[in-house]
Amino acid sequence: MKKRIIFALIIVLGFIVPCAAAERVVNIFNWSDYIDPGVLADFTRETGIKVIYDTYDSNEMLEARMLAGPTGYDVVAPSGPLLQRLVRANVLRPLDRRRLTNAANLWPEIDRRLQLYDPGGAHAVDYAWFTTGVAYNEAKITERIGKPIASWDEVLRPDALKKFSDCAVYMLDSPEDMLAIALNYLKLDPNSKNSGDLRRAADVLAGLRRYVKKFHSSEYINALANGDICLAIGWAGDALQARNRAREAGSDVNIAFVAPVEGAMISLDTLAIPIDAAHVDAAYIFIDYLLRPDVAARNVRATNFASGVLPARKLLDPSIGNDPAIYPDAATMSRLFAVTAPDQSTQKLMTRLWTMVKTGH
Repeated sequence: MKKRIIFALIIVLGFIVPCAAAERVVNIFNWSDYIDPGVLADFTRETGIKVIYDTYDSNEMLEARMLAGPTGYDVVAPSGPLLQRLVRANVLRPLDRRRLTNAANLWPEIDRRLQLYDPGGAHAVDYAWFTTGVAYNEAKITERIGKPIASWDEVLRPDALKKFSDCAVYMLDSPEDMLAIALNYLKLDPNSKNSGDLRRAADVLAGLRRYVKKFHSSEYINALANGDICLAIGWAGDALQARNRAREAGSDVNIAFVAPVEGAMISLDTLAIPIDAAHVDAAYIFIDYLLRPDVAARNVRATNFASGVLPARKLLDPSIGNDPAIYPDAATMSRLFAVTAPDQSTQKLMTRLWTMVKTGH
């Protein structure tokens, strides 16, 4: 009888020990180059939870993984419009903010803007946010127009953009960003899903094609840093990465970034838990850790993207915390606009229009 009891205990313990070990793991899927690597090591050191960290470079990659299932991840970082689609698809776990003690640090304005995609903040919290604007080589632009870029009118008119074509221009390969910018420039709703509005926006961008060297959403970072191009429509954090790379290389290239006066697009990247997460407790602990002001500040320093954790800004050097490219002033913030996810038919139209912008047919 004793032997049977001992054998039974061995079997039970054989199940308990592996399960306990499994609970000390958290699987993360986030954008590439979007965290201070030291944060991950310190999280494990403080909590004993091992981090398995994978990265992607497009919302499409994350969306395919989330909808195909099983995801294999405990925390994901969808951008706003994708978050909206994932909420509709019921592939995210409702978020219990009572389990996030550091949610009290969230920036009220950013948290409010996030509700455009996730009403009530029911499924996600903000991780980082940024604007889409104009990054440029200060010396080369001043040489050509005698002043800094301030308005979309200086880059979205063919005769204006032509002035920079000799030193090369890049634009984002992102129909959501570029069509919204063109809509806003035309004084239309930047979130319009009207086919006529979208075609007018596409016509504006198509008129610029001959002066655009390349449409790409990441290569412009090194191209700016190396002085290979003088202007790009791109994301604030990327522009500042280009500036920092130029400085680290000892180059005389100085990169500036502006969210033009007519308004710019704001994008929000979030933290959410997939519905099939295997390590939910660890996921909450990890998200709460990222919402600590000291941790959030480290990630701002590493990425040059603003944090949704408001107290983190006070922990930053003024050269970062007061940089308007990272943290726009109140007037600029009031002019920022966001866009929601299009339905399937509108998405197809946007894809066709974007192909026309880039290829001419």
